[in-house]
Amino acid sequence: MTMTEPRAALYAWGQRVIALDDLVNDGSYPDRPVDALLAPRGAVGEIVNIGHAEEPNEPVYLVQFEGCVIGCLEVEIVLAPDGLVSETADIA
Repeated sequence: MTMTEPRAALYAWGQRVIALDDLVNDGSYPDRPVDALLAPRGAVGEIVNIGHAEEPNEPVYLVQFEGCVIGCLEVEIVLAPDGLVSETADIA
């Protein structure tokens, strides 16, 4: 069995990201219907943890969006520009 090194993550903990598409429930949230909208396209979230999916050998980001934490792949998110805040962010 060949072991490959995990591919390095493009993003880091604490970075703000934007959902590139509607993110829907894949069954990870049993209290919500499958295919229920969890975060709409354009939603701003913050990376709260980074894991790794072995089969596709890519990072999986846990992103805190309003209302829930969603596991995202790099193709589902993009780094938010500096200074961008979500509409619901607490601004002091």
